[in-house]
Amino acid sequence: MLKRVFVAPDPGRARLRFAARAVLGIGLAVVVCGLAGHSLVGVVTGGLAALLALFTVTDATVRGQAVTTALLPVAGLPVLAAAAELHDHPVARDLTFLTVVGVGVYVRRWGPRGHSLGVFAFMTFFIAQFLQATPGQLPELSAAVLLSVLCAAAVRFGLWCYERRTPPAPAVAPPDGIGLARTTTRQAIQATAGAGFALVVGQLVSAERWYWAVGATWWIFVNTTSRGETLVRGFRRLLGTVLGIGLGLLVAVPLDGAAVPSAVLVAACVFGIFYTAAVSYTWMMLCVTLLAELLYGLLDLLQPALLALRLAETGIGALGAVLAVLLVLPVTTHTVNNAWIQHALRCVHACTAEAAARLAGDSAADPSPRVAELEQLLGRVRLALAPLVHPLNPMRDRKRRARQVIALLDDCAREIRGLVAVAADPEASHDVRLTAACWRVQAAVEALTDGTSEQAVTLAPEPPATEPALAHLHGLERALAELATPLRTPPGSPLVGA
Repeated sequence: MLKRVFVAPDPGRARLRFAARAVLGIGLAVVVCGLAGHSLVGVVTGGLAALLALFTVTDATVRGQAVTTALLPVAGLPVLAAAAELHDHPVARDLTFLTVVGVGVYVRRWGPRGHSLGVFAFMTFFIAQFLQATPGQLPELSAAVLLSVLCAAAVRFGLWCYERRTPPAPAVAPPDGIGLARTTTRQAIQATAGAGFALVVGQLVSAERWYWAVGATWWIFVNTTSRGETLVRGFRRLLGTVLGIGLGLLVAVPLDGAAVPSAVLVAACVFGIFYTAAVSYTWMMLCVTLLAELLYGLLDLLQPALLALRLAETGIGALGAVLAVLLVLPVTTHTVNNAWIQHALRCVHACTAEAAARLAGDSAADPSPRVAELEQLLGRVRLALAPLVHPLNPMRDRKRRARQVIALLDDCAREIRGLVAVAADPEASHDVRLTAACWRVQAAVEALTDGTSEQAVTLAPEPPATEPALAHLHGLERALAELATPLRTPPGSPLVGA
């Protein structure tokens, strides 16, 4: 787990810049809210709003990010008003919260913008519960949200818009069979059911901190598709919370709300959340937990008993998510990972065809966008297969096959990158054997993606070392041939369990 964070590659230092900009943007928002005369509750609200504005907006283009950021208050302020006005009406408050959960998940069908607005709306309601917001505080909290979103936007789009110098990541559509509309509808129902369980049981444990359980259920559903992914994410959330509580006992409790060291540690936690989010959900949750403890310390509410209560409520939320994905309209892990694997294999063929056309003299052929798409797809394959390669997975054979699939797909990507690099050379050979090799790759992909096909992949003789393009194509054929073993399993033993 340590290696994944501190040794994980960071191309272009994207994660480092992402985290550093977050600290700058949130720090500016906190300072501006303080200078505007807001109370500590208002400053905390503003800081959390800026964090969400910088963390959740993931549109592919800078223009899209700016539009989504501008829409955040439109989604969040009505929810904040409802949460504050219903503070003394628990039944209406709870029903409204569950409605926000369901709608917040359902709007993910509209892509990154829907996801961002749904998360911001949910977290606005959550923050109101966290701070026990009342109707009298609503004007101050609303002003803090607006100021902080403006500060976050000023830093992101004005002071440090590093995305303008980097090409946008390609948008990867879900493969056929697990369409976004179908998945979000199921997950909206699952999340609402899980949150309902967490809300009821959480209130039996604590009438004041029940919202932690609902928050745990919500975040376990974020960026997951199958029940296997959700189960793994629930485990990682619980583990990160346990580690964060242990660290909080050593750090946050002794500080007892001391302003300066707490502020420094809050900044470090913010950096950690943004820096680790892409590589380790466990580490991110550790930072989130410690951040919450430090904020409670600043609000003079932190006690060891409160940390034990947070752990219990997180466990309840995780249990709610587990029950929901197992019992309510489940999407099996096998269905999801099989669809993403086939999607990635078809992209392998498309990359090969574009590169071969370029080598054959077609100047209009450009395999570079396909390569970027393949990298995105391989990330989704790894996420889909994560439940199988998890250390706690007891099914050793399936774990072994899943690791083999990931390794061979990585081999395919490496050969594709080499082939594209050769194709980019204007002096590259236009060997006629490339066409035959490309057809063999196409046949291999069709054999692997056709569920009824038993066609074998026939390897061509190893090309001479002086033909780099053919060498890469041959390496690609070999990886595809070896993929047949883990992917073609008996019907009763799919790559992943139901």
